[in-house]
Amino acid sequence: MKYKISHDTQYTFSTPVFPEPHYLRLRPQVTPHQRVDAFALHISPTPTGISHLRDGENNLIDFCWFDGEHNHLRIRAESLVTIAEHNPFHFILYPDTALTLPFSYTDQQRKVLHTALLAAPIGADLLAYGQRLLAAAHFQTTNFLTQITREIQADFTSIYRETGPPLPPDQTFTDRVGSCRDLSWMLIHLLRTMGLAARFVSGYNYIDADDPEFELHAWVEVFLPGAGWVGFDPTHGLVAGMSHIPLVASADFENTMPVSGTIRGSARSTLTSTLVIERLG
Repeated sequence: MKYKISHDTQYTFSTPVFPEPHYLRLRPQVTPHQRVDAFALHISPTPTGISHLRDGENNLIDFCWFDGEHNHLRIRAESLVTIAEHNPFHFILYPDTALTLPFSYTDQQRKVLHTALLAAPIGADLLAYGQRLLAAAHFQTTNFLTQITREIQADFTSIYRETGPPLPPDQTFTDRVGSCRDLSWMLIHLLRTMGLAARFVSGYNYIDADDPEFELHAWVEVFLPGAGWVGFDPTHGLVAGMSHIPLVASADFENTMPVSGTIRGSARSTLTSTLVIERLG
């Protein structure tokens, strides 16, 4: 699959402000199945400088800085991405102890995965929901992860929430309603509580529809011994595959924001964003 992506983000300020340096997380990842054929950033006002860096979790970030005061900040990211046809279940779990839950990571793995294992406290009802599905999957790791991803899609109502951090996991569970980031954040902390390393992924999801409305999407990756990071999308009840285009992954959702930075000034700001994804073949 080849995709052409145009992602336009604009902040308009009521009075001129001085933009502090900004981090941009809009560059698609290069993975064993995903190739970035072209990528370009168009930024207004023109930055004084821009650098490319790897963050602490090995995500590729564009870092830009500015001079002077401005009444807007517009960032347009244009990408051309190819995703090779592949089977997302083409892996084995190794050693065999990872075939069933609970299992233990090695000491070395736990050191590397430390932040992805830090679970926020969750209520007994949410934990019981996970344990019920684990028993129904006969404690088999892959079956459980697939089933809980499907169950969340069936049991919860997905809504669009343009801004704001993910809601607390227990609130999402009680309300049975959430955005993609709410459902992902809930699943992440449930899995961490059950002993699995899980992280938050921000990216794009292509929907084949007559008149699709695209938005930035969030899903979950779980570290499985022998397989590495495997993606699960609780919003759509799917294992992440050829329609998922990851940008950045982190143990903390705050490190996946597409644009982050501050301004000097007391102006009011208005955010507008448009995303267009075309499948070219």
